Amino acid sequence: MSDLIQPKVLKGFRDILPAAEIQRSDLTEKITQIYRSFGFVPIDTPVLEYTQILLRKSNGETEKQVFRFEDNGGRDVAMRFDLTVPFARFTAEHYSELYMPFKRYHIAKVWRGEKPQAGRYREFVQCDIDMVGSDTAAADFEILNVLQTALYSLKDIPGYETLKNHKITMCINHRGLLNRFLAKIGLQDKSTDILAWIDKLPKQNEEAKTALREGRFADVEVGKELLALTSSEEFASEIFEFIDPKDSFEATLKNMEEMAGGPAEDSKRLRDIYNMMCAAGIQNAFKLDPAITRGLDYYTGVVFETFVEGMNIGSVCSGGRYDNLAGLYMKEKVPGVGGSIGLDRLIAGLEVLGITKNRGSYLDVEIFCQNNDHMTAYQKLAADLRKNGIAVEVFPEAKKMNQQYNVTEAKNVEWGILMNEEDVKNGTFTLKNLKTREMKEKLSVAEAVKIIGE
Repeated sequence: MSDLIQPKVLKGFRDILPAAEIQRSDLTEKITQIYRSFGFVPIDTPVLEYTQILLRKSNGETEKQVFRFEDNGGRDVAMRFDLTVPFARFTAEHYSELYMPFKRYHIAKVWRGEKPQAGRYREFVQCDIDMVGSDTAAADFEILNVLQTALYSLKDIPGYETLKNHKITMCINHRGLLNRFLAKIGLQDKSTDILAWIDKLPKQNEEAKTALREGRFADVEVGKELLALTSSEEFASEIFEFIDPKDSFEATLKNMEEMAGGPAEDSKRLRDIYNMMCAAGIQNAFKLDPAITRGLDYYTGVVFETFVEGMNIGSVCSGGRYDNLAGLYMKEKVPGVGGSIGLDRLIAGLEVLGITKNRGSYLDVEIFCQNNDHMTAYQKLAADLRKNGIAVEVFPEAKKMNQQYNVTEAKNVEWGILMNEEDVKNGTFTLKNLKTREMKEKLSVAEAVKIIGE
């Protein structure tokens, strides 16, 4: 016995039991349905990429997070940390085979060696969409529209209706406006570091945020970081004024535009997107937030993050425009914009809200085995029910009925079927509602299908 190996998984990784995996599948199917309805098509890429492919355009933090090793052939390889960089490589490699604009979705696992915490794991699923080949406000708007449609559609899944009581807000920004503002105050050369610093703000506690609002930068560590970057309390205060959202989308955009030096293509892009939102009647789902920057440094234009009221675990959906990413692997410049719903973060948030559906299987009906000699009749009945669209299984052996009921209850099956000797002879059966205990005897397949479908 001493030779037994203790069964355990690595920190930040998880086994997914059936009820949780069914929940993931339900959400994934709904998201996939929405992606397809907007014309996005599926692709797949390898888990492993050459490290230089993944890290060619990244900051030091990204390099710290990738799982990287030398394979048996001596190649420097890494596991993908998102699905966007592999898609940029995919676009470059298959450019001649693709039509433009090309719209793809990719739902798959990614890996990051960051510190595990609530709603954040080292292995997790992203539900990505991207459009390449179009640098337009319409392309940016479509990504935003698809993602908000997907998130709002989750309330239509049976068991998730109460999600409609929690406001979902997509916070958007444009990096060009912030870069223009930083150039105006002479800090353009620090833009990458300042963008990364702003991205930390939502993670600060209220005490730190209050100190920053009051201009007491030297009193908190995060404030000291900004002073070190700007070398001036005046510049630090101006940065705070710029990223402070106003009462409306229009007012915030006007303030940003003025502080950045006036109208330009970046502010026009945001205004055009907002006009499309209003035309589609979805403007209330969006907020212009100058503090949204996104941590990854390949974004060049519109960026966004999505928050669900009451979750308090961070963004569940994010992305932006990355016009120069594919250009790292090819001479042609291919503009791109995309976003991703973090499935595991979303599920963790739903658990915080108490919105989870406990299903142990996809079954509608369990046919109980009361006599092994009747197994042929059970299997025939199961086949007839399946032909009518009913998900059914037959308990494989005649165990005690309480044991069969316990297993069926664990699967959260609503209906059970019992067949006695007379039923087997006549081709009838008893249908039992396992939730209410109500029973209907001497039913035919057609009668049962009608009841189950009600």
